[in-house]
Amino acid sequence: MNGLHLTADLTGCPPGLPVQTQPAALRQLCLQAVAASGLRAVGELFHAFPPPGGVTGVVLLAESHLAVHTWPERGAVTIDVYVCNLGRDNSACAEALMAALVAAFAPAAVQRQALHRGSGDQVMRLLGS
Repeated sequence: MNGLHLTADLTGCPPGLPVQTQPAALRQLCLQAVAASGLRAVGELFHAFPPPGGVTGVVLLAESHLAVHTWPERGAVTIDVYVCNLGRDNSACAEALMAALVAAFAPAAVQRQALHRGSGDQVMRLLGS
């Protein structure tokens, strides 16, 4: 159960990016970023909301999950990456996945948080943008 839970709230993202409004574009970004980070996708679901709404995408990972929610009308995105560290420490993979996704949305500002879960000493820290 020991794991790392990362979140990022992105603002000032260009609303015209395909990953903001097109499920197929967000799916491709997420699956490529998951594979590049060394994590393993085992399932997925991506859903578009009616205009001007965005997309919600979830990738189930062998190590836990990734969730992305876009609000193009607000230039905002939220990202949630949680990995378990049973058998090996996947923290660097989670950090790499988060960094790739944040970069793809080109935000003006990012608020990051990290929560170390399952260790008995749950520690949350705010990370600088």
